[in-house]
Amino acid sequence: MSRVATLLRYDLPASFVVFLISVPLSLGIAAASGAPLIAGLVAAVVGGIVAGSLGGSAFQVSGPAAGMTVIVAAMVEKYGWPATAGITVAAGVVQVLLGLTKVGRLTLSLSPAVVHGMLAGIGITIVTGQFQVLLGGHADSDVLASIAGLFGQPPVWGAVLVGVVTIALMVLWPRIPRGNVLPAPLVAVVVATGVELLSGLEVATVQLPDDPLSGLAIPEVPAGGVFEIGFAVLSVALVASVGSLLSAVAVDKMHNGPRADLDRELVGQGVANTVSGALGGLPVAGVIVRSSTNVAAGARTRSSAVLHGVWVLLFVLFLANALESIPMAALAGVLIVVGVRLVNAGHLKDLRLHGELGVYAVTVLGVITLGLLEGVAIGVAVAVVRSLYRLAHTSVRVRQEQDEWRVDVGGSLVFVGVGKLVRELRRIPSGRKVVLQLDIDFMDHAAFEAIDDWKAGYEDRGGQVEVLDKDTWYGRARDGAPGRRKTIPWVGRWTDWEHRTFRMPGPRDPVLDGALEFERVSAHLVRPFLAELARQGQRPEQLFITCADSRVLPNLITSSGPGEQFCVRNIGNIVPVFIDSESSEEDSSIGAAIEFAVDVLDVPTIVVCGHSHCGAMKALLGNTAQPGTRLHSWLRNARTSLARVDGTDDAEHLAAVNVVQQLDNLRTYPSVRRAEEQGRLRLVGMYFDLTEARLYLVDPDDFRLVQLEPLT
Repeated sequence: MSRVATLLRYDLPASFVVFLISVPLSLGIAAASGAPLIAGLVAAVVGGIVAGSLGGSAFQVSGPAAGMTVIVAAMVEKYGWPATAGITVAAGVVQVLLGLTKVGRLTLSLSPAVVHGMLAGIGITIVTGQFQVLLGGHADSDVLASIAGLFGQPPVWGAVLVGVVTIALMVLWPRIPRGNVLPAPLVAVVVATGVELLSGLEVATVQLPDDPLSGLAIPEVPAGGVFEIGFAVLSVALVASVGSLLSAVAVDKMHNGPRADLDRELVGQGVANTVSGALGGLPVAGVIVRSSTNVAAGARTRSSAVLHGVWVLLFVLFLANALESIPMAALAGVLIVVGVRLVNAGHLKDLRLHGELGVYAVTVLGVITLGLLEGVAIGVAVAVVRSLYRLAHTSVRVRQEQDEWRVDVGGSLVFVGVGKLVRELRRIPSGRKVVLQLDIDFMDHAAFEAIDDWKAGYEDRGGQVEVLDKDTWYGRARDGAPGRRKTIPWVGRWTDWEHRTFRMPGPRDPVLDGALEFERVSAHLVRPFLAELARQGQRPEQLFITCADSRVLPNLITSSGPGEQFCVRNIGNIVPVFIDSESSEEDSSIGAAIEFAVDVLDVPTIVVCGHSHCGAMKALLGNTAQPGTRLHSWLRNARTSLARVDGTDDAEHLAAVNVVQQLDNLRTYPSVRRAEEQGRLRLVGMYFDLTEARLYLVDPDDFRLVQLEPLT
């Protein structure tokens, strides 16, 4: 499809939908910020045209953001509107410099608990302030003052009615069948305006200059100290940057198009803020509400975001008078719903599971009571302290078993945790046998010296100490070759661990020992996730069909965890051709798994993964499976793969060809064929090279191995 056809069919309609949402939101945000209402529309125009053209995200829509209202309102109150516009210009320059120095991606290191806490604090501030407007008063940027104001003024019942109607429509309209044809903010504002006009209620409405362009402010240099003004500039730059980058990342998860260039996005946002401030507009940022609407409306290129800015500009120039009929209480109702949605309760469950509710709560309280940047700074500080604690946290468990003492040490063993370990070790009576088991992912020199000194002293007093170290941190340090990087404790051969760990006489059961090791070391880590999956049921992202070879570990090579992969393993990763008969003697377990994955679990992807050094392929080439055996009978399902290689003796090539053949066999299943034709299922062929520990895609046309490339 040509670019013009794409523009007319997809981007043009999407831009109208975003435009319809942008106008009421921009006016409401300007009102909540204490800025001239025209400033919100200017920011919408500049955000759409400038940031849409220059930014690094093709689908992100920029404009005035609800998350900026608190900080802008405080600056307007302190410096006045023209000076706030000047600060916005300077903040844009800072953003451009940040983008040019490639620090945009570093913003993603900010703790999600801090980000969600910041948004929740902003949402609470918006809601409390706009409730004052809904009652007929004026918004206050301070939460405590807003709450006090709710009880200190008589309500204007006309404004209350308009606001309640707006909120009800914002909440209920998306639930109406096909209601998404018109955006909820537009419907809510239009209906609320109609209620105000038909009822003759005396409520405050939007006030614009007769000539909208005459209301634009010329930016001024704010009065104050250099440090104070610099702090204000950095506040706008950082908050706008963080919000824009997080929004861009979130939008990337909603589409399959090109990924956002975060540094370029930061430059585009900076240029937009410089232009918006110079024209007397609000600060600009990428906003998730308008961006998600853009994607949902079918946008295919950045033209949609740019065109939405053009429509807002035309509206301001030729239809501005129509805005003066809109009640301020209607805009307040829209912002109350937007503010409530910023306090996303759904994130609390994830934060609780990861133990980060404290960081979230501290950030929320800090934003509400002290201010946006102060609250975020406190949240970041708490998150950093908590991370350092977890990084250095060491668990020490001492217990007596029959005639010996066992000490289990887990976590990262660094100098800050040495004191706790040594205290526990010194409590063990002298002259005993001590087994010190180290299940650690890092050990520094201070920890090694502490353990080695205690071991030498304990043995001098007649004791016996055996150090069991799964990842050999202690052993390597003792031999003069200490490790310098964290290890992955669960990667390795069990037999190596067993030989180092279980030196007691008597037979051992590797399966039982492995299960006990899982319960002791790992079970408590995965228990919350498995319990959640047990309640919710499984929703795997793929059906993974691979060989039963013990050297191929599907979850490891695909970096997938519990609940993410529905796996079928057999000799040779074979998929028998579909046979439409329940009475067939063919093994139906593979077909049953395929149908269950596609029809019940609704997996979006099926992967067939072969591998190098495959015994099944060697047996197929050499015809070494004994006739009359189940293996011989099973490998007959792969003879079509053998026929496609024209007598080759290359088992690795046959393994790749076999992957493509099994994809063809998958398409003989009606459920697979139907799902693929409907576009809800894709089939992927992969090949794992054991020697290289590398996954490849298999080209279905010429059986070539294609290296995986990162998404861009």
